[in-house]
Amino acid sequence: MTKQPEDWLDDVPGDDIEDEDDEIIWVSKSEIKRDAEELKHLGVELVKLGKNALDKIPLDADLRAAIELAQRIKMEGRRRQLQLIGKMLRQRDVDPIRQALDKLKNRHNQQVVVFHKLEQLRDRMVDGNDEAIEEVINLWPDADRQQLRSLVRNARKEKAGNKPPKSSRQIFQYLRELAENEA
Repeated sequence: MTKQPEDWLDDVPGDDIEDEDDEIIWVSKSEIKRDAEELKHLGVELVKLGKNALDKIPLDADLRAAIELAQRIKMEGRRRQLQLIGKMLRQRDVDPIRQALDKLKNRHNQQVVVFHKLEQLRDRMVDGNDEAIEEVINLWPDADRQQLRSLVRNARKEKAGNKPPKSSRQIFQYLRELAENEA
């Protein structure tokens, strides 16, 4: 009995083995473009950073040089340099860079929150809440109670006389120093 052409396909060696590991993942062209655009935006964020902030982000020498060049360039050249930075980022692992950038942003947000709390504490002291002074003493035992009371008294006089809030600023500075020395 001769095999029919359809039966030849059944005898292909290794055909009965299913390779699940060899699945091909298809990525659409639009998704590739979105990823590239996202990396370009990451590059823009890196270019906006200052020198000290860039030092805290893990960048290799080529990428660092490209970012510093983009910071100096204006107009059309800057756009092309940002595209180059985006292309360079596609060839690198960007997770450590994103984590360091998020850490920088979060530190700034935490600092803003601390400053708002200190401003609220200062405002409560100036508005006549003597419990706020005790709260400061409880938070920072090494705070000078006499100096704080003197500053609060002067700030209240300035507020009553519609004078510039010099003592209020000094209170805030003093509270900020206490908070920084604690950390």
